[in-house]
Amino acid sequence: MTTIPHEAREEAQFSADRTAIVPTDPDAGLEADSSSSLGEADTLVIACGALAKELLAAIRLNRWSHLAVTCLPAILHNRPERITEAVRGKIRANRSRYRRILCLYGDCGTGGQLDEMLAEEGVERIEGAHCYAFYAGLETFEEMMEEEIGTFFLTDYLVRFFDRLVMEGLGLDRHPELLGDYFGNYRRLVWLAQSPDPDLERKAEAASKRLGLPLERRETGLRGIEVFLARQGGPVSPDAPVPNAR
Repeated sequence: MTTIPHEAREEAQFSADRTAIVPTDPDAGLEADSSSSLGEADTLVIACGALAKELLAAIRLNRWSHLAVTCLPAILHNRPERITEAVRGKIRANRSRYRRILCLYGDCGTGGQLDEMLAEEGVERIEGAHCYAFYAGLETFEEMMEEEIGTFFLTDYLVRFFDRLVMEGLGLDRHPELLGDYFGNYRRLVWLAQSPDPDLERKAEAASKRLGLPLERRETGLRGIEVFLARQGGPVSPDAPVPNAR
């Protein structure tokens, strides 16, 4: 699974009201610890910053004003041993403010420790070992892995920041001779597309060429996130379009 390298940096800007922080840059999230709410919310969703754009899009499209969001820095994926306690800290800091707390994280390399902690804290997590699984759907993801175990997955987030997260993060911009060491066992590149647009399509094609892997695009939309959140008290809008926000 792709991790976010230490070298990657994305500066976030926030509104002055720290009680309802709204990123002015929707692509912020590598290092930013941020929160957002559409109104009076009684349920808090604790999420990875790499999911912030899609999560907020799903909430806005479905007008789920009962949900508030707080995101931990996506760069924590570089140090998965820190994710569990970071999520626990968010839970305990916010428990008295919300009727319910939900977790929008995969296991994300915590080796089951995240689930153990969430069980102790009484917090429900979306199903799936990582975001690829709940974007694609658990069964579909397993089918893709059985079809070709040598699959390198990208989400919109990873496509958007491919050069910085993959090429620069792995040092391939400086040492292209290492490409085979990192990607020699992969056979295809699968882009799980939440909100495809021409710019992302160009970047995905460029990523495919740089890695020397054939590209497959699977449009997932936001349904994996929407279905999980809908179970918590809000119906999914059947006519909601997949957003093209950048």
